[in-house]
Amino acid sequence: MDKYYTKPCNFYFGRKSKKKVQNKEALPLNGNKSISFDKIEIISRKEKKLVSVKKINNLGLSLRKKINSDISNIVKKKNFKGLNFTNFPILMAVINMTPDSFSDGGEYIQINSAIARANYFIKKGCEIIDVGGESTRPGAKDISVKKEWRRIEGFFKKSKKLNCLISIDTRKSKIMELANKYKLDLVNDISGLSYDKFTIDFLRKTKKSFVIHHSKGLPKNMQKKPNYKNVLLDIYDFFENKLKTINRSGIKHKNIILDPGIGFGKNLKHNITLLKHISIFHSLGYPVMLGVSRKRFIKDLVDINDSKERIGGTISSSIWLMMQGVQILRVHDFNEINQAIKVFRSLRF
Repeated sequence: MDKYYTKPCNFYFGRKSKKKVQNKEALPLNGNKSISFDKIEIISRKEKKLVSVKKINNLGLSLRKKINSDISNIVKKKNFKGLNFTNFPILMAVINMTPDSFSDGGEYIQINSAIARANYFIKKGCEIIDVGGESTRPGAKDISVKKEWRRIEGFFKKSKKLNCLISIDTRKSKIMELANKYKLDLVNDISGLSYDKFTIDFLRKTKKSFVIHHSKGLPKNMQKKPNYKNVLLDIYDFFENKLKTINRSGIKHKNIILDPGIGFGKNLKHNITLLKHISIFHSLGYPVMLGVSRKRFIKDLVDINDSKERIGGTISSSIWLMMQGVQILRVHDFNEINQAIKVFRSLRF
């Protein structure tokens, strides 16, 4: 029996969206009347078709039940501890306290510079700061718990004074435990909670919010000919299965974010497919996060117009993701991306 997936599409924004929802011509995304959709794409591994939301009742009974269940997930408001998605996307600002991260390695390895960077982000309106002490760029090698914690310990000792949510970018449960002695609001584990067998135990005991991130392989080998049967649906199934595993483990809260992992075990074609069809993940019923900031796919697309910061490519892809209803974007250049989104929202909404 074919498995079907539901992707909301043909989005409306602002006043037009609110009018469409009021007239029952479109459905709100995540309970937000400022963004709505009036069509869905029904996808299987064999075919896909575009259907108006008004014509869902014309579908066969079993398919209609599946689509209506997905739409229930798509339209429901996402309640998340410490975050309000009314004005989306929320920007998660990055501080890499590493000497070898792909873009800003070495810039914030000193405690004072990292804290100054955090205060700058907060002054500019940042709600979440993601701090990491281990590079997980393609080709990076694993480091010890001792070395990773030594890099970020000073930051976390001062983190209680920071008026924002603090996320930790780590694959190791021991690092999570050490950070949790100070201030820890969100766990961002790029391994999809699979690198360390004790991570799920930590999350269950502490009831911390966390990101389920998709990656294929380890940083040292994830870009060596990554392969999928269907990258979009394979990653959707990964999330669906992981959510079931988490639920069986005893984690019952809904403070979970899904990140398809652009650039983590994906080639250019995989990345572009995910970006173009990102709205499919709304049907899983959880907030969606994406990190496109300064990523390699921008260079691959623009060739001679590449630059170190890749701000132009980051802005354009960020606005595209905003128009697909993505709730959280992980960025390096918080102020510039926030400026672009504010101007776009003022003009479009």
